[in-house]
Amino acid sequence: MIHEHWTESPTIRTLTCVHTNAKKYMVDRVLTPGKEYPLKNETNEFYFVIDNTGKIGGYYKEYFEG
Repeated sequence: MIHEHWTESPTIRTLTCVHTNAKKYMVDRVLTPGKEYPLKNETNEFYFVIDNTGKIGGYYKEYFEG
């Protein structure tokens, strides 16, 4: 499964978190506004980055710019 190797894959680019004002989920525990995160994969709706826990997480694109 491809998602098991995302942490070792090359970083596509870095993204800057712009806010953590989530309507449904508590993303403020794993993302910090103003911090840069390495992008490992993306879909039409989500970015998959290494978050503050050191693991890959999928987050809506609205939380990032870059």
